[in-house]
Amino acid sequence: MVVNILKIVKKRPFSNQLVFLSSYTFAKTNILIEKEIYLPPIDPIEFFGPNNIKYKRIIAQFPKLKVVSRGNFIKVNGNEQEVAQFDELLTLLFWHIEKYHSLSMMQLEKILAGDKEIQPEPGHENVLVFGPGGTKVIAKTPNQTRIVQACDQNDMIFAIGPAGTGKTYTAVALAVRALKEKQIKRIILTRPAVEAGENLGFLPGDLKEKLDPYLQPLYDALMDMIPYEKLAEYIEKNVIEIAPLAFMRGRTLDKAFVILDEAQNATVGQMKMFLTRMGQNAKFIITGDASQIDLPRSQKSGLMHAVNILRNTPDIAIIELDDKDVIRHKLVRKIIQAYEKSENESA
Repeated sequence: MVVNILKIVKKRPFSNQLVFLSSYTFAKTNILIEKEIYLPPIDPIEFFGPNNIKYKRIIAQFPKLKVVSRGNFIKVNGNEQEVAQFDELLTLLFWHIEKYHSLSMMQLEKILAGDKEIQPEPGHENVLVFGPGGTKVIAKTPNQTRIVQACDQNDMIFAIGPAGTGKTYTAVALAVRALKEKQIKRIILTRPAVEAGENLGFLPGDLKEKLDPYLQPLYDALMDMIPYEKLAEYIEKNVIEIAPLAFMRGRTLDKAFVILDEAQNATVGQMKMFLTRMGQNAKFIITGDASQIDLPRSQKSGLMHAVNILRNTPDIAIIELDDKDVIRHKLVRKIIQAYEKSENESA
């Protein structure tokens, strides 16, 4: 996004004579301004090009403007209308690079010719989001692709499967994509703070410091998709919020992409509370693993209960992943299969 840091407006008629009322319109069209445009955290090579070839082509489009690049800013001087057009062009170019992480000379020429609906380069159409350094985040398995398709068609998705199947990672990528495309205003990531053998009370620090280890997988996924400085800004401004499930009580989550991770550890009451937080223009993805329930045996998993009673509800999709979707080390799939075999033999 383009941020206007400085704007100085000066009226300069062509002559030093008095400007009469009849010539006011003529003088107004020749207002000269100076504007500094902030470069967002994009790959500078994609914007400037090798040896500044793209940057020079952009400047050549506006021969009457004086354009100077200094560090993270571009300073432009000239006619107010042309400066506004230059600003609008850069906004479009920055958006394109942020979304597709690339800008070819052919695409640049089409944009300069007035085409604002530029398609991504071949191979980019399946990319959910581009991370720092050009990392492509895509759906890697058929069931991950089903999650993506379900998200396009439904407002609530349950993604259930064993560890390593990319449930959370795919969900976070969809949330980041929605934020970048301005479909939503914020991302909310939450998990139940259930102790998997540890005791929160004995951990050092305040509540946030006690809970951060439980939320770390969400931070890790975000850092793969958003530059560190931008992520820190989003978190500081609550554009991205990461909080324990208990903090959702009493809220209405509007215009948000909300992910409940490790949902198998939510109780039935917590799950009902969470699902009923859904506001207007919101997307909910609930992920969990039925084989890793850490609740006391006397408590029923809210995830499995919700899946059973909502399975046939319109606009709610339920995607079940399995060991074929495991994208971690090849041994993870074998471990999952061994445990499933042991559990089936014990049943």
